[in-house]
Amino acid sequence: MARLCVKLNDKDNVAVALNEIQPGTLAIDDVVANEVIPQAHKIALADIPAGKPVIRYGVVLGYAMEPIKKGDWINEFMVELPEPPGLDDMEYGKNIVTDLPKAPVTTFEGYRNPNGGYAGTRNILAIHTTVQCVTGVLNVAVKKMKEELLPKYPNVDDIVPINHAYGCGVAINASEAKIPIRALHNLVKHPNFGGQIMAVSLGCEKMTIDKLLDEKDINDDNVIVLQEKKGFDAMIDALMEMAEKKLKVLNERKRETLPLSDLCIGMQCGGSDAFSGVSANPSAGYASDMLVSAGATVMFSEVTEVRDGVHFIAERCVNAEVRDKLAAEMKWYDNYLLNGEVDRSANPTPGNKKGGLCNIVEKAMGSIAKSGSAPIVEVLSPAEIPTKKGLIYAATPASDIVCGPCQLASGITLQVFMTGRGTPYGLAAAPVIKVCSRNDMKNQWPDLIDINAGPAATGEKTVQEVGTELFNKIIAVASGKDQSFAEKYKLYNDLCIFNPAPIT
Repeated sequence: MARLCVKLNDKDNVAVALNEIQPGTLAIDDVVANEVIPQAHKIALADIPAGKPVIRYGVVLGYAMEPIKKGDWINEFMVELPEPPGLDDMEYGKNIVTDLPKAPVTTFEGYRNPNGGYAGTRNILAIHTTVQCVTGVLNVAVKKMKEELLPKYPNVDDIVPINHAYGCGVAINASEAKIPIRALHNLVKHPNFGGQIMAVSLGCEKMTIDKLLDEKDINDDNVIVLQEKKGFDAMIDALMEMAEKKLKVLNERKRETLPLSDLCIGMQCGGSDAFSGVSANPSAGYASDMLVSAGATVMFSEVTEVRDGVHFIAERCVNAEVRDKLAAEMKWYDNYLLNGEVDRSANPTPGNKKGGLCNIVEKAMGSIAKSGSAPIVEVLSPAEIPTKKGLIYAATPASDIVCGPCQLASGITLQVFMTGRGTPYGLAAAPVIKVCSRNDMKNQWPDLIDINAGPAATGEKTVQEVGTELFNKIIAVASGKDQSFAEKYKLYNDLCIFNPAPIT
């Protein structure tokens, strides 16, 4: 008989319905559904008195706001959010796992980085901007470049404008302005851009060119200032001329066999549901462990989606310094939300809740599963460049379109994106592999979802089997032997640069 529910931990007093369960159905063990239990939602495995904990993942999700009977449907309106874990004196180094699954390969075909550091997975001409004001002109020029120039340089994958909404009308000297400036500055050095620098400035913006580029790179070979050009045609001609020079250099890049220690991967989830922590994220975590065991660097992120599991992350930090940076990033974000008169409970979306996630605690416990079990060697502030290799926690907002650019600025050259509800999200600067949590999602979007982790929820496959499938997909896409659907269809989101500083 096919199982109808999933229970993850012996301590749990709830289970998750694999499909909608009708009243009177024997759902699991001796538990009979008292009412309709929607797919991915929780059924009570025992009576839960008011004020007593609702437990999933072996963790208290919250407290029953009224008596819950065995067999009842538990939804978002029935559970009171607990206090977040404390951040002072968290234990570290007590859950250091070194026996990680062995990777089937230890190399990939990548582009050596002329600046040193992580290798590229793609060969892209990126055109960086200091301010949103130049976007209109640049977009016209890029269209012309792709039509007239790109076909002449077959070894170049794409031309990508790094457009953003930052640069002027902002408090450029505010303390937190360092975050968007750091992100844009670090994006210039992204491994997929091959060391070629092309920047477009308006000429009067607050984000001056010296904030975007290193001093040694500020010259006429790399920078075009639109206000110095005599009209639109002159602007387009200058952009075309500079782009062709850069394309000629990039066209000489060739893939070569490189160790996985040259690869940097990002892990992110969005449109999550209650199966995300059952199938998609644990499978990604297994793939992450294989990558780390082979020497690769893997980043996971999303502050509000780890905040309620931060003590579990701290236990995997290799030393007190890493633990302390983790606590500092959590405190910074707590204050950031407090200043906006909200807290972490603002995170879950209507879709998350429809997908069975009753609150941010449940979402967070599923989210951290994508980090696997490897030791955490470093914690980064938003858009910082790593100094270590291995598993890294990169503190970013949970918003998909903000987390992605932050991870790009930190050097990821490929992203793995887990989803339960579905999203066509993608990045122009790096390929994105989409992993879904349920069979229904793959059936709904067969040509948008790359890896289906649904069988890990139903028991048709193990997490290890799906994780290995994902690992192999990562290597194939990173090596240019395969494309994700988002890359194939060029489903690219706009870059949303994280800016916690004031706008003037």
